Amino acid sequence: QVQLVESGGGLVQPGGSLRLSCAASGFTFSNYAMNWYRQAPGKERELVAAISRPGGNTNYLDSVKGRFTISRDNAKNTVYLQMNSLKHEATAVYYCNAHLWLPVLDYWGQGTQVTVSL
Repeated sequence: QVQLVESGGGLVQPGGSLRLSCAASGFTFSNYAMNWYRQAPGKERELVAAISRPGGNTNYLDSVKGRFTISRDNAKNTVYLQMNSLKHEATAVYYCNAHLWLPVLDYWGQGTQVTVSL
């Protein structure tokens, strides 16, 4: 039973911060690249941040560079997304994704809502 459980979402004011967590179980976490995606109402899902298996390589959506940080703790089977200086456009459901290349496999969490509003 593969499971990815996101937490840490909520309502935050513009300029504020949130830290999302994704706890993984049911698979070999350290073998997977981990990603955070988001989907806003009426918009396509987009990749926000990605991190390699050992955590040495990261990639970010251009619009969040310098403000968001992805990290992972393989010992805890957990990936994080630290979000600082939040803007209205960050409002979306954020999804945790585990990705394996060989063979190609993807696992998804249920999502956590982030709302940036006054």
